Amino acid sequence: MPLSEQEQRLLDEMERSLYHSEADDVTTVGAPRGRASFTAILLGSIAGVLGLGLLLTGVIAQQPVVGVLGFALMFGGAVFAITPPLRFRVLPSGRGAAPRAERSSFMDSLNDRWDRRTDERDR
Repeated sequence: MPLSEQEQRLLDEMERSLYHSEADDVTTVGAPRGRASFTAILLGSIAGVLGLGLLLTGVIAQQPVVGVLGFALMFGGAVFAITPPLRFRVLPSGRGAAPRAERSSFMDSLNDRWDRRTDERDR
């Protein structure tokens, strides 16, 4: 069953709005990312190598606790090395980056449009 003209226009509007909001979200989400510093990469790499050594020592000595600690140190070093500095991250409370202008969500704008259309029809 084909769509009516009004339904087709509404679908086209929804698609345009979705593509527009996706482009805005991609640029906004990607913008505040920073690079990890050389010091963080160096310290993380050293922690990873030490963790690998502890992991191997735990396996050779058959001490699971030492192996688990080595794995945790290795994992923590990798995370520390690749994580950008705190000043570049967007925090949930809004600190750490330039605040974004408040925008209504996609669903809010659709609800507003629907309300306007039903109000126009009722007149």
